[in-house]
Amino acid sequence: MEKNTLDALVKQLSEPDRVSADVWRALLSIDSSEEREYLFLKAREASDGIFGKGVYVRALIEISSYCRNGCRYCGLRAGNIFAERYRLTKEQILRCCERAAAMGFNTFVLQGGEDYVQSDEWIADVVRSIKLAHPDKAVTLSVGERSRDGYALMRNAGADRYLLRHETASDEHYAQLHPSAMSGAARRAALETLKEYDFQVGCGMMVGSPGQTKEHLVEDLMFIDRLSPQMVGMGPFIPATGTPFEGYKAGSVDETLLLIALVRLRFPRALIPATTALATLCSNATERGILAGANVVMPNVTPLDVRNKYTIYDNKKSCGSESGEQLSSLDDRLKRIGYHIDYSRGDYPTSNE
Repeated sequence: MEKNTLDALVKQLSEPDRVSADVWRALLSIDSSEEREYLFLKAREASDGIFGKGVYVRALIEISSYCRNGCRYCGLRAGNIFAERYRLTKEQILRCCERAAAMGFNTFVLQGGEDYVQSDEWIADVVRSIKLAHPDKAVTLSVGERSRDGYALMRNAGADRYLLRHETASDEHYAQLHPSAMSGAARRAALETLKEYDFQVGCGMMVGSPGQTKEHLVEDLMFIDRLSPQMVGMGPFIPATGTPFEGYKAGSVDETLLLIALVRLRFPRALIPATTALATLCSNATERGILAGANVVMPNVTPLDVRNKYTIYDNKKSCGSESGEQLSSLDDRLKRIGYHIDYSRGDYPTSNE
């Protein structure tokens, strides 16, 4: 592809109008390393222009490995006899927050399966207690599809952000990945509801999930464009033992990095993590994610005695630089590529200033 053509495509990502399917299709077809490195450079410049060289850190607390759903890719699926189950109590979560605050974190991310023992009311109570103890900290929730009233409860309790990956914008592909009781339309509607309640909203998808095509990714990018979220999380698919997809090939790190760059160029103010899934597949993927335009890392502060039980996929990284206990190691790694940890709350910026 000629550089002028590539520049013209990149320029269209900064235009206010919706990006066409043909533009996304052309950008997703870029396969030369030189052209991809150019995209990563432009994405880095876009991110640095808003956030500088700081990378936000979030304290990840995995609150339950129980889930009512049977998603075919997830190691926590209800029918997986190999999954080890646990639930954190409110007191355990508060202790995690206290420890994370002492480490310097200013955002807590509560993530878990759709465990309805941990009801909407229970989660709202936990959020309220966290905010009482840490009024200056941000609380992000990632606990799946909940009721409209449940979202209202959580928001009123003080939750600031909500992560709910749409997984795929194609209804046909969604049906390949999920049981018939779940629907892509319901997932997308939940994201719209979260926006109504003024959460900072995050969506995202797995890259290289079984059955995924380039056209599915085009649909994903067009959906993200319509939703205009504050956060976008994209990680490669990784198979999990005890699931229908356990024998499938993992997704591509390189394709994930390309998507990070494209989303950064379209949404320069977005909060985009270099995910644990990336780090699981590649030892320097956190750095590569930052250099492709990501600006968030979520070190794990889940209690050590249960941390290895949250097996959404096999061999998940939760120690070393991916753990809250090793922030200095993470900072050293970031400094080697010209970045550093930013310990602030890291809210979505409302303007470019």
